[in-house]
Amino acid sequence: MTTATTAPATKQVAINDIGSAEDFMAAVEKTLKFFNDGDLIEGTVVKIDRDEVLLDVGYKTEGVIPSRELSIKHDVDPNEVVNVGDEVEALVLQKEDKEGRLILSKKRAQYERAWGDVEKIKENDGVVTGQVIEVVKGGLIV
Repeated sequence: MTTATTAPATKQVAINDIGSAEDFMAAVEKTLKFFNDGDLIEGTVVKIDRDEVLLDVGYKTEGVIPSRELSIKHDVDPNEVVNVGDEVEALVLQKEDKEGRLILSKKRAQYERAWGDVEKIKENDGVVTGQVIEVVKGGLIV
């Protein structure tokens, strides 16, 4: 007695299964994120170098935070501010530099968030307290 074995059926895909070109482009557009200068966005730290940190923000390229834009303190080691895998809020400084990179600032995002908090407290006639961290030419950084 002989038994016949059949090969598993190969799935057939028709050329038009993806729909029209417009449908395809609409699907691609849904997966891309678009940012404008001044937007506050969140991303995950994927790489830390001496002079920059790379964030995955769901854009076509990683976002770049130059080390001078990491902290309000000057000359900090990026490894002391963030770790790979950290979720970071950043402000979009420039959508694309000459290399096509998204330039971000963690420091300015913190300023924006803090200033919004101060304005809310002021509206409620509250008092803001803080710690002076640096003396600068025009006054103090609190």
